[in-house]
Amino acid sequence: MTVVEQIGATYANFLPADVPVQYLDPTGQLTDSPARYPRSSEQRLIDMYRSMVLGRRFDEQATALTKQGRLAVYPSARGQEACQVAAAMSLRPEDWLFPTYRDSMALVTRGVDPLEILSMLAGDWHCGYDPAHHRCAPQCTPLATQLLHAAGLAHAQARKGADAVVLALCGDGATSEGDFHEALNFAAVFDAPVIFLVQNNGFAISVPLARQTAAPSLAHKGVGYGIGSEQVDGNDPMAMLAVMDEARNYVRQGNGPVIVEAHTYRVEGHTNADDPTRYRTNDEVAHWRTKDPIARLETYLRFEGLIDDAHVSAIAAEAEDRAAVLRTGMNAERPTDPDDLFRYVFAEPSSQLRDQQRQLHAELAAEAREG
Repeated sequence: MTVVEQIGATYANFLPADVPVQYLDPTGQLTDSPARYPRSSEQRLIDMYRSMVLGRRFDEQATALTKQGRLAVYPSARGQEACQVAAAMSLRPEDWLFPTYRDSMALVTRGVDPLEILSMLAGDWHCGYDPAHHRCAPQCTPLATQLLHAAGLAHAQARKGADAVVLALCGDGATSEGDFHEALNFAAVFDAPVIFLVQNNGFAISVPLARQTAAPSLAHKGVGYGIGSEQVDGNDPMAMLAVMDEARNYVRQGNGPVIVEAHTYRVEGHTNADDPTRYRTNDEVAHWRTKDPIARLETYLRFEGLIDDAHVSAIAAEAEDRAAVLRTGMNAERPTDPDDLFRYVFAEPSSQLRDQQRQLHAELAAEAREG
């Protein structure tokens, strides 16, 4: 065997499937999949269906709150429920999740209070929830910066001998950032137990995937760094859960990092400030709506006799109850303290910070006198 053949044989182990892993087709029927990943138990699939319904209702309510002026902005993840719920369900309590700004449904599934998730978007000064308690890093707005943090934490956990896996979420746009490649390289060199889940929803705001990469898939980018890789139908809940469970087991067993690309679609605009009709057609959106992950799993579960009308109605009612609690909480007046702008910047405030604080106090006092 030549050197080139030896290299090819070695790196073949890192290649993703030729086509995305799929167990359920868009109609909810089982496919004759050659994938080696074991399917999840019936109960886990039922739990996943519930979590996706709850996640979508949360997403819809957050979108409505934005239109009502209660949130400054909200990036909807409608259509990506299978990706986010599978990501959260694959983790154990001791594992860590590093989300992006769009991964609110993953946080809901992880058990974070929806009110805390949205508090930052309502204007609060911090991320809203306790990252250490939930083992969820703050939602990250800059593209790909959280991936380096995730790789670093995974390496630190390994050095401490902790049995913890780190899951870092990102979108296709993040793979064009230097931080993405630095994170993959660092994680590979140090065998960090981290999973990089790329939710490829087709657009980086308005930039299509074809303008970002010429690779066969984003998952193939792992080959160049010597890490395991896979691609999966991100709108197939059964496949997503199977692949993410396998990814967690893979890195937990000391095999180093892995990258998973989930092929999915963002049904809504980038945020409420976006006009998606400027860069995609209604026919394209309609096509992806036929691949809806919730409808796909519901069809399968009904066919197998695992859920019925009563079960579906009960979950829908639970989702409505949660939405009502969220509305009430977000419509309540939120106490604010202007000094919070300065209180948590430095352990010992600088002279410049104190000058700014005094200036603010003077302006507020003047407004009070005029009012």
